[in-house]
Amino acid sequence: MMAIVVLCDLTIYRGDGFAGHAALFVVAPLLLLLGTERLRPVAALWVLAPMLLLLAARMLWCGSALALVVGFALLVCFAMSLNGIRPYLLEAVVFASQTVHAGYRGLVAYWRSLAQSVPVGRTSLNHTHWLAILLPFVAFVAFSLLFTLANPDLLEAISKELARSFEVFRVWLVEFSPQPLEVLFCLAVGWVTIGLLRPLMAVREVSDGERPPVEVAVPPAPAPLYAAVRNTLAVVIALFSVYLVFEFKTLWFRVFPKGFHYSGYAHEGAAWLTVALALATVTLSLIFRGRILNDDRVRRLRTLAWFWSIENIVLAIAVFHRLFIYIGFNGMTRMRTIGLLGSSAVLVGFILVLWKIAHNRNFVWLLRRHLWTVAIAVYLYAVLPVDALVMSYNVGRIMGGDPAPCVQISVHPTSPEGLLLLRPLLTCKDDLIRQGVLAMLAERDAKAESLVVRRRQDSWTAFQVAEDRLLSMLRAEASEWSDYVDQSAREAALSKFHKYAYQWF
Repeated sequence: MMAIVVLCDLTIYRGDGFAGHAALFVVAPLLLLLGTERLRPVAALWVLAPMLLLLAARMLWCGSALALVVGFALLVCFAMSLNGIRPYLLEAVVFASQTVHAGYRGLVAYWRSLAQSVPVGRTSLNHTHWLAILLPFVAFVAFSLLFTLANPDLLEAISKELARSFEVFRVWLVEFSPQPLEVLFCLAVGWVTIGLLRPLMAVREVSDGERPPVEVAVPPAPAPLYAAVRNTLAVVIALFSVYLVFEFKTLWFRVFPKGFHYSGYAHEGAAWLTVALALATVTLSLIFRGRILNDDRVRRLRTLAWFWSIENIVLAIAVFHRLFIYIGFNGMTRMRTIGLLGSSAVLVGFILVLWKIAHNRNFVWLLRRHLWTVAIAVYLYAVLPVDALVMSYNVGRIMGGDPAPCVQISVHPTSPEGLLLLRPLLTCKDDLIRQGVLAMLAERDAKAESLVVRRRQDSWTAFQVAEDRLLSMLRAEASEWSDYVDQSAREAALSKFHKYAYQWF
């Protein structure tokens, strides 16, 4: 527990950036493994450990606040897995919330075990032996230090070398002595850590239908909502058929004219189709449950559901097609990456519903897998080098002769990993793009000196590989943008670049 407190103090409270957090997500799981009172690991541990390592590598390269939140969530799930609990997301929330109470119970248990280790009036001979030496020594050192620090004249009376040593130690003591807020931070970390290591209970898992239920003979009976469900499925099948024909006729296999409403069709339209797919997922999930499953005619409903499912898969393809229309128009962005991941999560959720129907899983089973799907999508966005992927795609398009993606370089901010990939545009044939990128790098280079000063002041915990490589590149290529050392020249070039790029906005 104390090791985790010290680790958090060094990497979070006294830390200056994401390298410290990366170290935390590598070392903390090992300390949790060593400190857990009763190890009952589950198989999820073998998935969570590589996920934490990958996240740590991502944070060392180029971290983000989202990656930090994901890392703490993974640590909670890791602690759950050590205690024999499968890390479903809702159970993880419960497990995290119980650390407050569990921390208190754990502190009481630690105190009692400490009191029992040296009973009053029954100190052993061995204890007496070492206490007789240690306590006087500690008292001598402590009081000598205090008296010396309290008397400058006495400090001067000691030899200069010894005085210098005392002064260095005094400065170190003043600098590294914990402040009141730091003490509270360490106490809170210790409290929560004890709760993670000694949870109150193994979170009781609700059965989710993975294990075969005890067979209970229930005679088949007509479901009151059968007709309503059958008619609903028939209507949506017909509606989806008409719409998909329209979708293919209007947006597939055609050249889009100038002035085509890309945002309305490919951006907002894809979002609404995703909502439709999500609604279909919920509808199917609600249909195949309860008394419907005990109706003799449920096979007919399943047949209709499979037809509708095929249409939904085609609808999902249409969603991706619309997203790629927008990407093809003016390039990639962070939000389009989120759109692709979100649409994929919805599609996986729909497939989970089909699995639920085919294998008679219950709603708890479905909810847990849905939450896992969303969590995996968030994790992927946190660990993927999104800016590097986005910039690589856009730069490749521009160098291939399509200038439209330059609007994403002009309008959207990017991290150091994205700026590193702008180097090929210094040889772009489009003069406005080339000069605009030169001005952008000159702007960043102008701030490089202050960046160096800040990094010298910060500790190792602020180190970022991408930032360090960008700084090296800026220093090595500074002569390329010598024409834009002057701020007014930079602003003029950037203004021209923004106006040129905005035609593809």
